[in-house]
Amino acid sequence: MRWAVLEGLGEAEQAEFLALGRRRTFARNEVVCHMGDPADSYHLVERGRLGVRVSLANGDEAMINIIGPGASFGELALVRTDRQRTATIVALEQVTTLAIPGSAFASLRDQKPQFRDAVVRLMADRVDDLSHRLIEEMYLGFDRRLQSRLLDLARAYAEGTGVVHVPLTQSQLAQMTGGTRPTVNLALQRLADQGIVALSRGRIEILDMEALRRKVTR
Repeated sequence: MRWAVLEGLGEAEQAEFLALGRRRTFARNEVVCHMGDPADSYHLVERGRLGVRVSLANGDEAMINIIGPGASFGELALVRTDRQRTATIVALEQVTTLAIPGSAFASLRDQKPQFRDAVVRLMADRVDDLSHRLIEEMYLGFDRRLQSRLLDLARAYAEGTGVVHVPLTQSQLAQMTGGTRPTVNLALQRLADQGIVALSRGRIEILDMEALRRKVTR
């Protein structure tokens, strides 16, 4: 499996990096880490999906993202191990990750410039993603934001080239888009009328990935 952090590293460096990891398994609904915990490890997702949750000022908790195989989280641990987790990560199904201790990576980072460069590229990708989401939030309409999140979810849940089943409720999708359930429902109905998605209880089926991608990138 290819993770973004490995891009630009040779085969020997990739093997050296992965050798630092310890395989971790998490059961469905198990918390991998809490918001505010020490950011002491970086996780490469091998199997399963995880929800990224944050605490709101009113005491509620919102799920803002879902990550799946090939994704990663906890990159702050590759830079400084005295930082805190900025979100709670929960396994939505059985999950396997490769956990890289930040303290173990520090020696590689300090000795070999290619590992420092890998972290810089990874953090730059994160900044690009956050900038893109900020622009969406500030300047794009709700329909486009929802379509973009659906495309992200399709990538996380895709298994092959057929219909993608996303096991989320419309209320959960509202949390991820900063909307309300009625607003999400109306936007999804418009996509359903175009044959791009199909709606069922507790699930959204993405029928036409290419049409959804065109809407997001036009």
